[in-house]
Amino acid sequence: MPQQFDTRLPPFDRLSDAEQQRLSQSLDIVYFRAGETVINAGSDCQQLYIIIKGNIEEHSDSNSNIPHHDEPHTYAHYANDDLFDVSAQLKGISEHSFTAREDTLCYSLPRQWFVDSYQANPQFAAYFDTNLTTRQALLEEAQQQQNLAEFILTKIDDDNIQPCLLVPATASLLSVTKQMQQQNIDAAFVAMPNRTQEEIPNSATTPHHEQTLRAVNPQYGIVTRTDLLHAIMLDGHDNHTSVATIATAPVISIEKGDYLFNAMLAMTRHKVKRVLVFQQQGEHQQVVGMLDLTQVLSLFSTHSHVLTLRIARAQTIDELALAANSQQTLVETLFNNGIRTLFVMELIATVNEQIIEKAFQLIVPTHLQPHFCFMVMGSEGRGEQILKTDQDNALIIANDTALSFNNNSDNSNTTEHDPHHTSWSQCHAIMQQLTHTLQQLGYPLCPGKVMVNNPHWVQSQHDWLKRIDQLCEQGDPQSLMELAILADSHAVAGQKSLLTPLLERIHQHLSEHEVLLTTFTRPALQFSVPLTLFGNLKASKQGLNIKQGGIFPIVHGVRALALEHHISATNTFTRLQALANQRVLEQSTADNLSEALKLFIKLRLQQQLSQAHDGLHHHIDISQLARVERDLLRHSLHVVKKFKEWLGYRYQIRD
Repeated sequence: MPQQFDTRLPPFDRLSDAEQQRLSQSLDIVYFRAGETVINAGSDCQQLYIIIKGNIEEHSDSNSNIPHHDEPHTYAHYANDDLFDVSAQLKGISEHSFTAREDTLCYSLPRQWFVDSYQANPQFAAYFDTNLTTRQALLEEAQQQQNLAEFILTKIDDDNIQPCLLVPATASLLSVTKQMQQQNIDAAFVAMPNRTQEEIPNSATTPHHEQTLRAVNPQYGIVTRTDLLHAIMLDGHDNHTSVATIATAPVISIEKGDYLFNAMLAMTRHKVKRVLVFQQQGEHQQVVGMLDLTQVLSLFSTHSHVLTLRIARAQTIDELALAANSQQTLVETLFNNGIRTLFVMELIATVNEQIIEKAFQLIVPTHLQPHFCFMVMGSEGRGEQILKTDQDNALIIANDTALSFNNNSDNSNTTEHDPHHTSWSQCHAIMQQLTHTLQQLGYPLCPGKVMVNNPHWVQSQHDWLKRIDQLCEQGDPQSLMELAILADSHAVAGQKSLLTPLLERIHQHLSEHEVLLTTFTRPALQFSVPLTLFGNLKASKQGLNIKQGGIFPIVHGVRALALEHHISATNTFTRLQALANQRVLEQSTADNLSEALKLFIKLRLQQQLSQAHDGLHHHIDISQLARVERDLLRHSLHVVKKFKEWLGYRYQIRD
């Protein structure tokens, strides 16, 4: 087998060692000149090809032996790492012709090898299943295995070492307790330089590899808060007793630069929660810090719990900003550790909600908070935001709130001494400050001004209901897009129940008026799917616009269906499952749309984090995608195309 062929790429990573050995014996390299026919339609195809370099066109021709193929038609183009003709391997005959459009180099695999592997290995066969969900699951499983290996190979360095308290053996219990309290730590290491290896019981039985790691270190002991409490309260030790008297020795230690996984193994093997980290300098060891079991485990779980705790404890905007600024790091860690996109989305949605709610609590006067409902909309309202996007928010004010809605008057003469009254100008000032604060926390201003500093998006509950009625009565595209924004509202702070009647009113209007629903759904069909007439990926110089061509048609189409069928959820994935449960969509259709949307969001996030397309957040540079990602993207866009055709038929939308 040529050395360049990488069996780690799906679907060949699903093969057993024996199957990969047979692959190495079967693989060959072939060369086709530009214009040369590789496969004729109707022929008995005996080879599966994998392109190394070049371009192959799949098309019909007038000489085809297949019925209904009289007119020439191009179906797809294949480039580096693409496979063709898979269907012919199973059917025994090629339905289309394949021609080299430039000089092309390919691997070739005998059909018999492919058929044998397909029949013998269900995981290998599943990759070629037309079900998008199955293929995506196999890819994610492979990524999780890879990320587990990366975790095992993570080394102990300054990024994960914790500082530690090191005290002399002669230090008193009182002084050690004070130092631990001042540094807010629950353990201290005790230097015991006179202790030798011979003093350690059973030291000769220590496994050789652990001695190499210096897992058992006789030069140090450890004392915890619990040890100090027991020493004084239960054992009757005096405050001035030396700490060496109660220290547990020896400690378990590990060298800086060793694998983090070895630290976890040492803790497990010795049944301890902390290890000392040292750095070897000649013949001497220098203590550089410590690791504890909770920290090691949290390094694998991305510290998300630490972030939410910091948000909850924030007492000022500056403290909240410090927590909010670490959010992208959390996203990058989750993404790089192979955590599933849906989980990342749910976690970040929760974190965003906590940040915004905390900002609301810090900015809005306490006596007003029960009279306000602060709601977010757009991707944030659906819980589908990963990286921070433009602000999309609004405010509902309870009908009984003593607030003037006349922008020209704040009724200051009659209410200036009422601490529970807030004039319109005061409310506007508060909302201006809240918008500015959210901007400080990393949420950019909305270019369309869909924010609470815009009076259009701050109204009483009564006026909001009137506004919804007006939008439905007008029924023009602009009014219905505003309605679509409101339909994805999610209450995050204040009196959240104020939002419920608004959503119920929207559902009522759209479920009862078919013409209105048709106009509402039409934007889902507005943008073309970025596929060429040949079924290949289509991209401009800026890249493939994944929001217009993939994300928006699914999100808006599913939103229309959810409103028609009284589904209260705002999250697209939840809506899809509810539509499947109500038999509006086939379960397989809902699953494929869900997987397609997850892939679009994942690919967009992947390029945003790499800054490969800085400034073009919704464009995908398809040249940066691996072959399997291009294949899944192409498949997913075909799912979107089919869904749009179904929507057009269902709502009788004609262009």
